[in-house]
Amino acid sequence: MPRHNKTGVFINDSDYYEPLRKERNVKQIEQYNTPIMNNPSVPQRAATPTDNHIWKYGDRLYNLAYTYYGDTSFWWVIAWWNGYGTEADIRTGAVLRIPLDIAIALTVLGV
Repeated sequence: MPRHNKTGVFINDSDYYEPLRKERNVKQIEQYNTPIMNNPSVPQRAATPTDNHIWKYGDRLYNLAYTYYGDTSFWWVIAWWNGYGTEADIRTGAVLRIPLDIAIALTVLGV
Protein backbone atom coordinates (compact mmCIF):
# COMPACT_ATOMS: atom_id res chain seq x y z
CA MET A 1 0.00 0.00 0.00
CA PRO A 2 1.70 3.20 -1.12
CA ARG A 3 1.41 6.33 0.98
CA HIS A 4 -0.72 7.98 -1.72
CA ASN A 5 -3.50 5.38 -1.60
CA LYS A 6 -5.95 7.64 0.23
CA THR A 7 -5.05 10.94 -1.40
CA GLY A 8 -7.03 12.42 -4.21
CA VAL A 9 -5.85 12.82 -7.75
CA PHE A 10 -6.24 16.20 -9.38
CA ILE A 11 -5.83 17.47 -12.91
CA ASN A 12 -3.10 20.07 -13.13
CA ASP A 13 -3.94 22.40 -15.98
CA SER A 14 -1.89 25.32 -14.64
CA ASP A 15 -0.23 27.55 -17.23
CA TYR A 16 3.03 26.87 -15.42
CA TYR A 17 2.95 23.28 -16.72
CA GLU A 18 2.11 24.20 -20.32
CA PRO A 19 5.71 23.63 -21.58
CA LEU A 20 5.79 20.23 -19.87
CA ARG A 21 2.45 19.23 -21.39
CA LYS A 22 3.69 20.24 -24.84
CA GLU A 23 6.97 18.35 -24.32
CA ARG A 24 5.06 15.22 -23.30
CA ASN A 25 2.37 15.78 -25.94
CA VAL A 26 -0.45 15.51 -23.39
CA LYS A 27 -3.46 17.71 -22.69
CA GLN A 28 -3.39 17.36 -18.92
CA ILE A 29 -1.24 16.07 -16.09
CA GLU A 30 -2.68 14.05 -13.23
CA GLN A 31 -1.01 14.54 -9.88
CA TYR A 32 -1.58 13.29 -6.34
CA ASN A 33 -2.55 15.62 -3.55
CA THR A 34 0.15 15.78 -0.91
CA PRO A 35 -0.73 13.46 1.98
CA ILE A 36 -0.66 14.93 5.45
CA MET A 37 0.94 12.50 7.86
CA ASN A 38 1.15 12.67 11.63
CA ASN A 39 4.23 12.43 13.74
CA PRO A 40 3.61 9.72 16.33
CA SER A 41 3.07 11.10 19.82
CA VAL A 42 4.96 9.70 22.80
CA PRO A 43 1.94 7.65 23.99
CA GLN A 44 1.39 6.31 20.46
CA ARG A 45 5.05 5.31 20.21
CA ALA A 46 4.91 3.65 23.63
CA ALA A 47 1.77 1.69 22.67
CA THR A 48 3.17 0.47 19.35
CA PRO A 49 5.34 -2.67 19.51
CA THR A 50 8.69 -2.05 17.86
CA ASP A 51 11.96 -3.81 17.24
CA ASN A 52 15.32 -2.06 17.48
CA HIS A 53 17.77 -2.13 14.60
CA ILE A 54 21.27 -0.68 14.80
CA TRP A 55 22.05 0.98 11.48
CA LYS A 56 25.26 -0.27 9.91
CA TYR A 57 27.20 0.41 6.76
CA GLY A 58 25.36 -1.05 3.77
CA ASP A 59 21.90 -1.08 5.37
CA ARG A 60 18.98 0.01 3.22
CA LEU A 61 15.52 1.04 4.35
CA TYR A 62 13.85 -0.94 1.58
CA ASN A 63 15.64 -4.10 2.78
CA LEU A 64 14.41 -3.51 6.33
CA ALA A 65 10.89 -2.94 5.01
CA TYR A 66 11.04 -6.22 3.13
CA THR A 67 12.39 -8.04 6.18
CA TYR A 68 9.73 -6.71 8.54
CA TYR A 69 6.73 -6.24 6.24
CA GLY A 70 7.44 -8.37 3.19
CA ASP A 71 7.11 -5.27 1.01
CA THR A 72 9.90 -2.87 0.03
CA SER A 73 7.46 -0.03 -0.64
CA PHE A 74 7.04 0.57 3.13
CA TRP A 75 10.61 1.90 3.53
CA TRP A 76 9.16 5.36 4.15
CA VAL A 77 7.25 4.14 7.24
CA ILE A 78 10.53 3.23 8.94
CA ALA A 79 12.10 6.52 7.86
CA TRP A 80 9.13 8.66 8.99
CA TRP A 81 8.74 6.78 12.27
CA ASN A 82 12.36 7.56 13.12
CA GLY A 83 12.37 11.13 11.81
CA TYR A 84 14.60 10.59 8.77
CA GLY A 85 13.93 11.90 5.29
CA THR A 86 16.06 9.30 3.56
CA GLU A 87 18.62 6.69 4.48
CA ALA A 88 21.36 9.18 3.59
CA ASP A 89 20.40 11.03 6.80
CA ILE A 90 20.95 7.98 9.02
CA ARG A 91 24.37 7.69 10.65
CA THR A 92 26.11 4.41 11.29
CA GLY A 93 25.27 3.24 14.80
CA ALA A 94 21.89 4.97 14.96
CA VAL A 95 19.16 2.92 16.61
CA LEU A 96 16.03 2.65 14.47
CA ARG A 97 12.75 1.65 16.05
CA ILE A 98 10.78 -0.40 13.56
CA PRO A 99 7.05 -0.80 14.15
CA LEU A 100 6.24 -4.51 14.06
CA ASP A 101 2.64 -4.16 12.88
CA ILE A 102 2.43 -2.17 9.65
CA ALA A 103 -1.34 -1.66 9.99
CA ILE A 104 -0.92 0.00 13.40
CA ALA A 105 1.97 2.12 12.14
CA LEU A 106 -0.04 3.35 9.15
CA THR A 107 -2.97 4.22 11.40
CA VAL A 108 -0.73 6.15 13.79
CA LEU A 109 0.83 8.00 10.85
CA GLY A 110 -2.63 8.90 9.60
CA VAL A 111 -2.31 7.08 6.29
